Amino acid sequence: MRRITRTTTLGAALLAATLLLAGCSAGGGSVSDESGGAPVAPEVNGGDAVTDGDSGDFSSDETARDVIVTGSMTVTADDPIAASRDAVDLVEAAGGRVDGRTEYAPSNGDAGSATLVLRIPAERLQEVIDDLAELGRADEISTSTNDVTQYVTDLESRIATQRNIIDRLNAMFAQATTIADLITLETTIAEHQATLEDLQTQQRSLDDQIALSTISLYLRSEAEAPAQEPMDFLSGLAAGWGAFVAFFSGLLVALGVLLPWLIAAALISGAIVLLVRWNRRRRAGQPTS
Repeated sequence: MRRITRTTTLGAALLAATLLLAGCSAGGGSVSDESGGAPVAPEVNGGDAVTDGDSGDFSSDETARDVIVTGSMTVTADDPIAASRDAVDLVEAAGGRVDGRTEYAPSNGDAGSATLVLRIPAERLQEVIDDLAELGRADEISTSTNDVTQYVTDLESRIATQRNIIDRLNAMFAQATTIADLITLETTIAEHQATLEDLQTQQRSLDDQIALSTISLYLRSEAEAPAQEPMDFLSGLAAGWGAFVAFFSGLLVALGVLLPWLIAAALISGAIVLLVRWNRRRRAGQPTS
């Protein structure tokens, strides 16, 4: 009779824990993507974009919230490869890191290019953006913000709930007397522990995105940059001179390519002319019958 009462009590407790879990799961919104990996925070206010060289002002009002900042930069530099190394040094000196780096060697008259994915501490983002813009001519700077305060709070609440459930289940596990109850409790605890670890992984990923802003930097040479329309006489004169120099530079390149062929053709033509003249003289020197 005591065993029946104890089993009934344990079953009621398990039912209550299950109902509590269902209520917590229904009350908390999901912050992870379909693959179950890092959380993807949707745009709440559409983001604030800044373009054409204005990098924006990351004020202290944003630091009071949980904000993810992402952006992109396009900088035209005389030596993009050297500027890439300088960009890495700037980010690492600020306490950030480089998550991706691709460099293309000079070819077809340009000085090469480089693309970097930079992770910059949020509190030093504006400072580093200004330093990166000085690597050359900043043609485009764009940033957007995403307020994830609600999702951070939701994750913290769900993690706390899972911990409380696991603590209660562990207390029930310590009081269980039958093998069936022990197996049921152990399975339930493992499920909640897996859920807790998944939530903690999402929390760490979200914290990383908040602490380190992501900036995609594209470094290119002047040859890759779009041509700028002249706005006055001096800029028109400079554009005309540049076109003049480029034309004759291209002409010299073409001449350099054709010169070996022209020399070979001249030698062959000279040999043919000499052969024809020699043949005519030989025939002219022969007596006629």
